[in-house]
Amino acid sequence: MSDTATAHQASGAAAPRRSPTALPRSFVWTRRIVLTLLAVFTATPLYVMVSSSLKPLEEVSGTFRWIPAELTLEPYRDIWRTVPLGRYFLNSLIVSASATACSVVVAVFAAYAVSRYRFRGRQVFTVTVLSTQMFPGILFLLPLFLLFVNVGNATGLALYGSRGALILTYMTFTLPLSIWMLAGYFASIPRDLDEAALVDGCGPLGALFRVLIPAAVPGIIAVTVYSFMTAWGEVLFASVMTNDATRTLSIGLQGYATRTEVYWNQVMAASLVVSVPVVAGFLLLQRYLVAGLTAGAVK
Repeated sequence: MSDTATAHQASGAAAPRRSPTALPRSFVWTRRIVLTLLAVFTATPLYVMVSSSLKPLEEVSGTFRWIPAELTLEPYRDIWRTVPLGRYFLNSLIVSASATACSVVVAVFAAYAVSRYRFRGRQVFTVTVLSTQMFPGILFLLPLFLLFVNVGNATGLALYGSRGALILTYMTFTLPLSIWMLAGYFASIPRDLDEAALVDGCGPLGALFRVLIPAAVPGIIAVTVYSFMTAWGEVLFASVMTNDATRTLSIGLQGYATRTEVYWNQVMAASLVVSVPVVAGFLLLQRYLVAGLTAGAVK
């Protein structure tokens, strides 16, 4: 018997009853232990990355030590000299931002049409858009490569290896899910709002820009973050569709490995630096992202 219950009995007062909804103590402790283990498991790679980025190359290439014997910031300085990281950074920024902007604009109009109008082929279109997410990206790699090469040979446009080709490539897998997410979000917005706008004299585009888009800001932000993060970290298509001038960060990080040596401390430092824009954007827009991903599912 607990001391609290004994004290209540000694004083003649009734022992406080546990709420019917209170969780058993064993479950609470089990939950704490499991969550702590998951947090440690998740944070360990990040700690290894940060600590390795602050070690000299001689130390990081030898036996791993949890506590660095020497700390240095030289890897963060050398990452800009070993490879043209600034150019890779600019390429990734241009390609990811352009692919995201194009995907969001097209997805807004497509989602508006799917969620508000009934037209022939609507069901086929939505199923086709969703089915593209079921196939691995490797299936589209060779067809897109041949398509860009043949179109370039026929028209004289240098598509292969260009940023424009990479932007179109990224749109093939960011656009379908963006349409699907925004269509669900638009469907959760009452039709009375845009019908009232139509009655007040707005056209379909006026109702879209003045009513639906302001009401769907969390969903649009969620799609924007998803598209940018997907394009920013993409490796497979960037490894084939780029050349030395248009190489992105995900491929440029391979430049820290030579035939004889791998600059592990610079690889870790560069990985942290290139993650800053994505992490900062995610933290800044986190509440919009969660709202945008869940609103369409619960309404």
